Amino acid sequence: MKKLLLGLAIIIVLILMVPVGMLAGGVISMSSFTMAWNTITGTGGDAVSDTQIKNRYLTPAGFSVSLFEADIPKARMLRFTSTGDLLVSRPKSGDVVLLHKDADGDNVADGRTTLLSNLNLPLGIDLHDGWLYIAEQEQVGRVAYDAETRTLVGEYQPIVTGLTGDGNHWQKVLRVGPDERLYLTQGSTCNVCVEEDQMRATMMRFSLDGSDPEMVATGLRNSVGFDWAPWSGELYATDNGRDLLGDDYPPCELNRIEDNGFYGWPYYHADNQPDPDMGSDPFSSERLPLAPAHSFRAHNAPLGIRFIDPTGLPDEFVRSALVALHGSWNRSEPDGYKVVSLHWTDSGIEERPFLDGFNVDGDIIGRPVDVERGPDGAIYVSDDYAGAIYRVAYTGG
Repeated sequence: MKKLLLGLAIIIVLILMVPVGMLAGGVISMSSFTMAWNTITGTGGDAVSDTQIKNRYLTPAGFSVSLFEADIPKARMLRFTSTGDLLVSRPKSGDVVLLHKDADGDNVADGRTTLLSNLNLPLGIDLHDGWLYIAEQEQVGRVAYDAETRTLVGEYQPIVTGLTGDGNHWQKVLRVGPDERLYLTQGSTCNVCVEEDQMRATMMRFSLDGSDPEMVATGLRNSVGFDWAPWSGELYATDNGRDLLGDDYPPCELNRIEDNGFYGWPYYHADNQPDPDMGSDPFSSERLPLAPAHSFRAHNAPLGIRFIDPTGLPDEFVRSALVALHGSWNRSEPDGYKVVSLHWTDSGIEERPFLDGFNVDGDIIGRPVDVERGPDGAIYVSDDYAGAIYRVAYTGG
């Protein structure tokens, strides 16, 4: 027992060394240190109030924001069921929670059910043909789900096993694609390095039962969100750029995913600029890195992305996606902490603020993680720092 406690103490000290050293050296602010601690441990901040939302949060003209659920600590990825309930993954709590749809019209969840618990860092979730798919730290599983009764049917079944979950970016995200294949992203073990496990820092796909694994794309350092553009069928994925090259470099990325595409990490970043710590790519004669489709500001940490049905929204949202920027942890001044809209225009992809106010002069009260449009037409945003789900509705005007 003493050896175990000593080992845990050493791990904690090692985890703290980098952010503490950066704080002492003036590389990051106290706000950024708090965000680093949140990133490492999942420890959140205070709950937000209706008054804070009214006084701080900003939306485009004609939109309003409110609290759909005020007390759901460590909330991460979102997915609506066919009956309008909202699934929420909570990896640091080891469970998947179901928020009951708003049946009484007060814009607040009517209740909650914990569908699964004692999971190993579950992050990615999706529903397809009566199955609930869950990406844990070292496996993917599924279980039959009855949306009408809000109950699971049968046992939870691992379908993809033997995955590695060590290192910095243990999280795994999944979605069922239009081609009826199960897509899975796995983050890198490190900031910048050559991976021993060739399935890390990649996107893969499988048959729906977990068989027939196939590599889709490589060189994706940490892609926590991906979705398909409904007007073209093209697949886009967010990607977090590497750290420790200064406040403003390199940018985070939105990549258009092509089969067998190589997206640069760890040898290139930004618009295919060589990484100063890695030297030349030993496979440069066999592959060329694909440049980002769009660049976010450095260290903004884009996570969940959703292309949204524009029905009932202003015309500018006809070809658009919403992206949750989780926010920086290693800048001298914090940056990010908002939801942005991306608009596909004749001149390229334009980024605009959509839900802002989480960070005011270094006072940070929330960190957006994922975005979904509900069957009621509203936009739902998870916040793992305040432990909240926001509802952003278009009221016109």
